[in-house]
Amino acid sequence: MGRGGTYGRTVVATVTTILVAITSVLSAPTGPAATASPAHRHGSGGGAVARGLGHGHGSGGGVTGRGPAHRHESGGGAVTRGLGHGHGSGGGAITRGLAASGGPRGSTAARSPAHSRGLHGAATAPGSAQRYPVSVELASLSPAVIRQGGELRISGRVTNTSARRVGPARIGVRIGAAGAIDTRGGLAAVTHRTSLTRSDGPEVPGRTVRLAALPTGAERGFRLTVPVPDLELDGAGAYALTVSVIRSDGTGTGTGTGAGTGTGTGTGGVLGLTRTQLSAYPDATRLEPLRTTVLWPVVDTPRMEALTLRTPDSVLPVFRDDELTAAFGPGGRLRRLVEMGTGQPVTWVLDPDLIVHARAMAAGYRVARTPGGSHPREATEGTGGEAAAEWLAALRKAVRGREVIALPYADPDLVSLARGGGAPLAGLLRSASRAGRSVVDRALGIRTRAGVGWPAGGELDDGIARYAKLLGLGTVLASGAGVTSSGQLVSEGATDDGAVALDGGTTALRYDAAIASLLLAVHPAEGAAGAPARLLLRQRLLAETLTAARELPNARRDLVVVPPRRMPLGTARVLLTVVAEGRKAGWLEPARFAAALRKPTAGRLRGSDGHPPARHASELPSARLAAVDRDRRRLRALTKVLSDARVTAASVRAALARSVATGWRGDPAGAASYQRGVSRYLTASITSVRLVPKSTVVVAGGSATIPVTVDNGLQQDLTGVELRVLSSRPERLDARERAVPVRASRAVSRTVRVRVKAYANGPVRLTAQLYTTADGRPWGAPMTFRADVRSVPSGAVIFVLGGTALIVLTAAFRLRRTRGR
Repeated sequence: MGRGGTYGRTVVATVTTILVAITSVLSAPTGPAATASPAHRHGSGGGAVARGLGHGHGSGGGVTGRGPAHRHESGGGAVTRGLGHGHGSGGGAITRGLAASGGPRGSTAARSPAHSRGLHGAATAPGSAQRYPVSVELASLSPAVIRQGGELRISGRVTNTSARRVGPARIGVRIGAAGAIDTRGGLAAVTHRTSLTRSDGPEVPGRTVRLAALPTGAERGFRLTVPVPDLELDGAGAYALTVSVIRSDGTGTGTGTGAGTGTGTGTGGVLGLTRTQLSAYPDATRLEPLRTTVLWPVVDTPRMEALTLRTPDSVLPVFRDDELTAAFGPGGRLRRLVEMGTGQPVTWVLDPDLIVHARAMAAGYRVARTPGGSHPREATEGTGGEAAAEWLAALRKAVRGREVIALPYADPDLVSLARGGGAPLAGLLRSASRAGRSVVDRALGIRTRAGVGWPAGGELDDGIARYAKLLGLGTVLASGAGVTSSGQLVSEGATDDGAVALDGGTTALRYDAAIASLLLAVHPAEGAAGAPARLLLRQRLLAETLTAARELPNARRDLVVVPPRRMPLGTARVLLTVVAEGRKAGWLEPARFAAALRKPTAGRLRGSDGHPPARHASELPSARLAAVDRDRRRLRALTKVLSDARVTAASVRAALARSVATGWRGDPAGAASYQRGVSRYLTASITSVRLVPKSTVVVAGGSATIPVTVDNGLQQDLTGVELRVLSSRPERLDARERAVPVRASRAVSRTVRVRVKAYANGPVRLTAQLYTTADGRPWGAPMTFRADVRSVPSGAVIFVLGGTALIVLTAAFRLRRTRGR
């Protein structure tokens, strides 16, 4: 027992020792620097990186330190970076300054292969969740791109979001310790950090501002000015920029030990922080610029209904609502998009249906009291005619001499149609697109490029590619996730945009998925309230494009930028600013859409669906696509009975195309409501041509006419219909004409007289049915009534009896002959 107890205590002691050792190792500071301090520091150790804002002295295998001016280092493999002078001696010392530097270099920054969809990190980061009492928001950062010398000017505001007073503090700036971020995955990784770590680098000394104590809920503005040399940027690239709020009472300072020794600022005194990116591009930098094609979509949700209101002089379309009046008017989204895009190096992307909407509004229109209604008279006069006409004039001026893409009519949801069995609708959509392009060309006086499809989310697989071919689309915009080319330059196509020729004759134009995700995820407002969000988006996009250019600094490559379909104005402003800044610096070069399609490389589809299930959930259900196809067939029947089917058919066909528009994604209720509205209109139109029920008619005499009333509730004359009456007792009463043509003016009832011949007195059941004369198909429901035959002349009765007797005698004679045989 004693031995066992001693053995057990020995095991426990051993395990405890091991756990303590592991804990001490895990808690030891790691990273490129053992300590960080805005002051001078001295240390010795192995394999460190020294970045100096001041004097730093090191010996041995490498020192980690920063100081405000000169530094001297010796030892094996030391690296010195700075804007000041650097002197190194020993084994392989390297000195770097803000000079011409275009190529990528090995970065020690945290990296991730995935691209970020947001500008800020999530609320938590693995093992470093942090909630600070003070929120920090940047309002301005100038210049947007660091070129050479000068000052970096930052302004913003801080707010005490905690429940207690926050003591005095200081606000400072930090540049990531690892230097320029070399990968786009690294940008995402840095952005997602929430806690202040040594990777954020030390505070730039002497460039802080004091912050007085903040009561709960208090807010104060701040301004920081930092000379560019003090930032110690070491060449072209995107750098992590952190603005932090640190207690000024000394809380959080301490010492750290590692390969070397020194003192530095800890993180216990951090009250708040925010991160962004700072792009540097010295004047002597020579990167091969990215040929950048920027699409400028002018697209909106369908508003026009299927029904129209006929007047003596015209046919007025009916809109679901009047929201386009504000969008087309001064300050409206669609008006501002046209104004902002005028004169810019962008490729315009137009939905022909929006042009049809604008022209219809300018000519006069109605607005339904209830969206999806089926009665055109239950609508009020629209008020946006003038705004629509002015918008069309502005658009006509903006696109003159520019590259313009006309999407398929109403921008159909290619993904839903390909997956949901929309093949029967292909002919309808193809013909609508041809007509739509003609409308755009005539309305704007230009020659647009057609045959370009835009699947939602840039999804592309074999089924979508085949459906695009059915619609006559030779080019499809693709995010690149499902497309690979034989000449791919960057792993997983991170920035390897450009055209890829696929089997079957389709060309996939790959666009930058990371930039598209950022533009889709962030919706900054255009006014002053949206300035902070616009600033962060601007800096992130500049960093993304500059890092993309540094991936292969000497290769001639393409960058295709595709913003959201319904691009917010704040996003549009940021996008134009980024293109202008990148172009001025030299790493972006605007390119035409046609140039991006030139010389496509051979490629293939990856064959796997890597898109999230949530995106599939927004697709149009197959049942709705089947309902649209059913309405298409019912429209064919309706056109056969109209005197002027052209206008009605065009209106309904356009509405059917709108029923499968990509614009309904994210609005399933609106999509269902619109489709039901089209279906109700067709049902109301078909059922408005009907036979008025009747119960009994009296037929007196051998020859007579029976009146049958046809009700025409359509807004145009009824033709192409005939009336047939069948008798249940033709030997007693029968129609003298097989069919009687029906003609009825619009919105009236017409009485059709059917001639009959009576042979005997008594009741007869008659069935009246309308048929289309084009193909002899029944129209509507039959109508059954009773005819009482009275006072048939005796001669007619004798004739009928004699005929009956003759039939009986003939039958008896044949029966006798049969028995004789």
